[in-house]
Amino acid sequence: MAEIYLAGGCFWGTEAYLSAIRGVTYTEVGYANGKTKNPSYEDVCHRNTGHAETVRVEYDPDVISLEFLLELFYDSIDPTSRNRQGADIGTQYRTGIYYTNSDDLAVIERSIARLQAKYDVKIAIEVKPLENYYKAEEYHQKYLEKNPNGYCHIPKAKIEKASNALVNPADYSKKSPDELKKSLTKTQFEVTQRSATEPPFENEYWNNFGAGIYVDITTGEPLFSSKDKFDSGCGWPSFAKPIDPNVVTENDDLSFGMERTEVRSRVGDAHLGHVFDDGPIESGGMRYCINSAAIRFIPKEDMEKEGYGYLLPEVE
Repeated sequence: MAEIYLAGGCFWGTEAYLSAIRGVTYTEVGYANGKTKNPSYEDVCHRNTGHAETVRVEYDPDVISLEFLLELFYDSIDPTSRNRQGADIGTQYRTGIYYTNSDDLAVIERSIARLQAKYDVKIAIEVKPLENYYKAEEYHQKYLEKNPNGYCHIPKAKIEKASNALVNPADYSKKSPDELKKSLTKTQFEVTQRSATEPPFENEYWNNFGAGIYVDITTGEPLFSSKDKFDSGCGWPSFAKPIDPNVVTENDDLSFGMERTEVRSRVGDAHLGHVFDDGPIESGGMRYCINSAAIRFIPKEDMEKEGYGYLLPEVE
C-alpha cells in the first residue's frame, strides 16, 4: 500500500469522504506538521500548536493512482480558502497535502498546477513533506460511523459521488475551439459547442444496443455504459445514469420557454443533452437524453486496446 496525508478541514468529514473512495484501504485521523509533541484535541484547537487536522490515507496504487485520489480530494474542499473549510475557522482547518515518499512530489506539483489553472486567485493548499504526525484520540477515529448524525462539513451526496468515482479527469483535456473545428463534423461542433439538438430517429446511436461504452466526442472521457442504455421511444440515445456520477455536470436550462436540466461533460464542458425524471423506476427513474453527435461508441471488444479496459466490469 502507498500512503499520503491530507488535510481538508474538520477531519471527521474528511475521513468519511476519503474512506469511501474505491482503492482506499485504511484511514486514520490525527494532527500533522505542528510545533509540539503529542498534542491533544484541546491543544490543537485552543493552544496554537500549529497542527492541521489531517487524515492518514493508505491506498492501493493498482486500484487508484495518487493523481486520481488528489482530484477527488479537491472536490471535498474549497481550495482557495485559507484556514477555513465550511463553518470551521482556524489554522487547524487549513488544507494540505503532506507526503512521505519524495517521488510523490512531482505528481502533487503537476496536480496542483492543473488545479490552479482553474482559478483566478491563488489556491491555498499547503504542500510539504510530512514533518510530524500524531494519531488523534480514539473517539475521533471513524467519528461519523460511530455518530451517523454527527457534524460533517461535506454533504452526504458528495461522499456518495466519491464512492462511485471510476474515471480520472486528469487523463483527459479540453481542446480549443479551433482544434474542435478541425476534428469534429459540423453537426458535432454545433451540438457540443453551441448546444444544438440533432433530429430524433435520425442520429447514429438512438437504436444502437451493442455492448460497450460511450465517450465524450471532444475529449474521450467515458460517459455512459451500454448496460444503462434503454429504448425510451424518444429517438435519441437514453441512459439511466452516467458510468460515473462525476463525469457529467447539470445546469438549469430555460431556453425556448422551457424549464429543463442540461447535461454537459465534465472535462470537455461539451453540451450532451438533457436529463428528465421519466426514466425506468427500477433503474432509478432518470432518463439522460443524449445527442449521438456528442458521443462516440466504443464496442466492448475494442475497449482494452483503446485504454478503457478497466471499465469492462461496468459493461459486463
